[in-house]
Amino acid sequence: MFQKRDDSGYKPAIPGIEMKALVHGEKTLMTKFLLNKGSAIPPHAHPHEQTGYLVKGRLKFTIGAEEHDAREGDSWCITGNVEHKVEVLEDAVVLEVFSPVREEYLSAERSDT
Repeated sequence: MFQKRDDSGYKPAIPGIEMKALVHGEKTLMTKFLLNKGSAIPPHAHPHEQTGYLVKGRLKFTIGAEEHDAREGDSWCITGNVEHKVEVLEDAVVLEVFSPVREEYLSAERSDT
């Protein structure tokens, strides 16, 4: 699968956060998130391993019992079923890869086609 840059097609994930599934294979899915300063991702866990890269901005992660101040160029890997949350300290752009594929993200993508 190859995807050309397209700045359209973002979907609201939660208030202040938009997302777009970029590409996927059988085992992984890459997603781009646009996060607005002051928004937050509440505590949650899922079975998917989540590897991410902070393209722009500043975030405060809580992963399990550990806190991390993430800045541009930082990356992370969150093991499946570990509770985590995020506070958006500055407008941010994040790329994340999930394994296995998050089918609900693809379903959201397909619903508009």
